[in-house]
Amino acid sequence: MNNFTEKIFLLVVSLLLAFAGASCNSQPPQKYDPNKPLPVIGPSKRVDGKVLTHQIEPFSFVDQDSNIVTEKSFEGKLFVADFFFSTCPDICPKMSQQMVRVHDEFLKDERVAILSHSLDPAYDTPKVLKEYATALGVETQKWHMVTGYERSEINKFGQSNYLVTAMEDSNAPKGILHGGNFVLVDKNRNIRGMYDGTIAEEVDMLIHDIKRLLNEEY
Repeated sequence: MNNFTEKIFLLVVSLLLAFAGASCNSQPPQKYDPNKPLPVIGPSKRVDGKVLTHQIEPFSFVDQDSNIVTEKSFEGKLFVADFFFSTCPDICPKMSQQMVRVHDEFLKDERVAILSHSLDPAYDTPKVLKEYATALGVETQKWHMVTGYERSEINKFGQSNYLVTAMEDSNAPKGILHGGNFVLVDKNRNIRGMYDGTIAEEVDMLIHDIKRLLNEEY
């Protein structure tokens, strides 16, 4: 065995031993359990001796049909929320295509809706959002794409209510930095699940969990 071959052999052995040691000492990853009740996600608070779970606060936006959309628009419904902007060049197109799957799966179920918040309200007027929705071929009464609030306000709304990444960053496209989470909200406006909207398998899980929650709440 020459010096070079010996070095390669020793490197491979070292890596295998390190991996084996890490495997023995680490705990197995948490597995997704499709049979357990969905948790309520977010910080709780105690008011007058009662524990209150995290809840999406009241809101008022304008959708792609120039209709006012508030929390009352979703009374008695589950909805999936996300944050995007129409000119986003990276994760938003992936998110939109995955959200179309959710739209199509529950198109005929009036108990399920979609609420997409624009993070670029100055550009994303109802007209622009209407064109975006039309290009996706979606039903606007099922999927509300909304604008309103100043950018700083919508960022804060996303962070404090939906617990998502939404902020200004000069290095990001149009100065908008945001995550790709799809947030599942129940009819009490509690968050019941968060999923990576850029990954098909995560959206599969979301679709499954919506059906679980429908069985739980109706």
